[in-house]
Amino acid sequence: MRTKHAQLLDWLKTASDEDVDRTGTSRGYLKQIAYGNKQASAALAVSLERELSGALSRKELRPSDWSEIWPELSAA
Repeated sequence: MRTKHAQLLDWLKTASDEDVDRTGTSRGYLKQIAYGNKQASAALAVSLERELSGALSRKELRPSDWSEIWPELSAA
């Protein structure tokens, strides 16, 4: 089942090209993630969490395996 990330879609509406560049990928690829067609890599999930100031978390971007990638977040 695809998970749509409304927070990412909202951010993309107002994000400048520089904001998008800081994520390390393209606006088009971010749209694919936002609509649930692609999954963010671990590195991209961290970058997006930072750029969106926590409005979208790594856990939300990688719900099936976040605890394996970032076990330190399980305790938090």
